[in-house]
Amino acid sequence: MNLELNSIGIDKKPSDTKVIVAMSGGVDSSTVAGLMKMQGYNVTGITLKLYNDSKEVVKSKVCCSGQDVIDAKRVAHKLDIDHKILYYQDKFKQGVIDNFVESYLKGETPIPCVQCNQTVKFKDLYEVAKDLNADALITGHYVKNITINEKNNMYRAVDENRDQSYFLFNTTREQLNYLRFPLGGMLKNETREIAKKLNLNVADKPDSQDICFVPNGDYSSVIKKFKPDSLKKGNIKNLNGEVIGVHDGIINFTIGQRKGIKVADKEAL
Repeated sequence: MNLELNSIGIDKKPSDTKVIVAMSGGVDSSTVAGLMKMQGYNVTGITLKLYNDSKEVVKSKVCCSGQDVIDAKRVAHKLDIDHKILYYQDKFKQGVIDNFVESYLKGETPIPCVQCNQTVKFKDLYEVAKDLNADALITGHYVKNITINEKNNMYRAVDENRDQSYFLFNTTREQLNYLRFPLGGMLKNETREIAKKLNLNVADKPDSQDICFVPNGDYSSVIKKFKPDSLKKGNIKNLNGEVIGVHDGIINFTIGQRKGIKVADKEAL
């Protein structure tokens, strides 16, 4: 006879339900770990070390930095839960950074957070959670999920200002059935209040704003680091093939961009 479904839609008692919480070191994932612990689940936190910090990155508002790893470890200690650190620098470079660089060289505008979720987080971390015999992988994304007949469906978060469903659009059915998003029905200020009640060291920590491996939003410096010959000048031509200007490197521009090209609209026609 099946038990009543627990708060994450699994027919087990919370104490018999093993969950892996992806802990980035920020307030959202830390609060999720705290909620799972409060509700009596068997919780293990996992933090991914995705890149080697530079001085610029440490000073920037990013996620998954060295300080974030330390913060996640402190939260796990405070909550008295198991905690593991996975060193995924090589996987992250191959799955995310290399793709980011190649996309910019083609004049595209990549979204590395989507690529990270698709590869490192919801592929590699998913496999690790399965290997640990966990019943679910929990994250701090603001996405609402409803489980019906063992199928987990994804919806926009209640807090539309924080909704992150867009970044998870390519999540597979298999992954989605295994994932849980406890913050989908909460507002951001409610998350912080819970963190404060739990006396977590990250309760007032600012949200990450920059791409984690891009210090201070300087995309071209990252691309130049991995592709030193990418900053080559070239001609700007109109539709008739006439040269109307010179650019300082294609990586500084994306398709449809006008700002910074230094070519008057009438000359570009």
